[in-house]
Amino acid sequence: MKKLLLASTALAFSAGMALADVKMGVLLGFTGPIESITPHMADGAEMAWNEINESGLFLGGQSITSVRADSTCVDSSAAQAAAERMISSDGVVAIMGADCSGVTMAVLQNVAMSAGIPMISPSATSPAFTTTDSNGLFFRTAPSDARQGVVLAGIVLERGFNEVALTYTNNDYGAGFANAFEAAFIEMGGTITSKVAHEEARGDYSAEVGQLAAAGGDALVILGYVDGGGSMLRTAYELGAFENFFMGDGMFGDELVASVGEALEGTVGTIPWASGEGADRFHEMAEAAGVQGQSSYTRESYDAAALLALAAQAAGEATPEGIAANILNVANEPGEPILPGELARGLEILAAGGEVNYMGATNVTLVGPGEAAGFYREYVVENGEFVTVQFH
Repeated sequence: MKKLLLASTALAFSAGMALADVKMGVLLGFTGPIESITPHMADGAEMAWNEINESGLFLGGQSITSVRADSTCVDSSAAQAAAERMISSDGVVAIMGADCSGVTMAVLQNVAMSAGIPMISPSATSPAFTTTDSNGLFFRTAPSDARQGVVLAGIVLERGFNEVALTYTNNDYGAGFANAFEAAFIEMGGTITSKVAHEEARGDYSAEVGQLAAAGGDALVILGYVDGGGSMLRTAYELGAFENFFMGDGMFGDELVASVGEALEGTVGTIPWASGEGADRFHEMAEAAGVQGQSSYTRESYDAAALLALAAQAAGEATPEGIAANILNVANEPGEPILPGELARGLEILAAGGEVNYMGATNVTLVGPGEAAGFYREYVVENGEFVTVQFH
């Protein structure tokens, strides 16, 4: 059966006993290289939990309380410490997060697995998670960079750029993405003239740009974050080293336009995205709630949070074991399709012993622990706006 019940009946409480809040964590980089987008991601997750709470149908009337903590995106020790506090001091039963791949892997392997706490990341896209044995505790709602590398490589070649230089942020995310792009680009007939790692939050990237430019190339592919990757792009443009740029998902955001300016014009990039009824509903709900729903990974964050709540409802109890055992069940067929704004209906179906197929804002399909199917948006920057070209 799709629905794995860990409790034969709903939780029973004696008369007059108050229902305790269920605490779930939001572990994101509120400081660091993606701090401009993580508040919107957190808001997206909490939109789902607010929708759950307003229904009054979660586990016999319980509510979900969000506990936020800072992953920093790049400091694994800080992220692990934050996760440990969430679990030991705050008592969270599951974590929506983390975000950047390196800190997410560190939290998973050094904290969550030993504590038995399930995690659903909205944005950890490293290919390494596909083959990591998490004991069924790790899931993600964004697809792997193994596929994004192939998609971006095809786009670069289709636009007529056969020889490119490549730079990537020096961490698990950047290295995994760069390797996937390089392998696909070469297999498709392209040439990588130079491949250079860069560190985040450096004031001067002229040395890296000089190394990349010396090797030649018709364009520069930057796989990084808004901070370092954006500074790299601006430096390359101002020095006249490159005129054409391509970039990955970590650099998408309004903050990049503000910091890079005219150098960004004509840049092409990819980012996990969604279209269709679920995405449209989410954007309408976000606008009504005052949430910046068009920002990076807000849809994936809503879906991750919704899945954690629905999995608890399917289990009949908000325990780490129950949630982990039911995430795949509520995310995939068979079952009644559930879109954003329909979480109450999903709770009702599960409480009655039925099954749901949560589609959410991103047409969720979880291939298995550590892997999600998904689509990529190809965009170009025109007049300071991210303009959609097509979906892949």
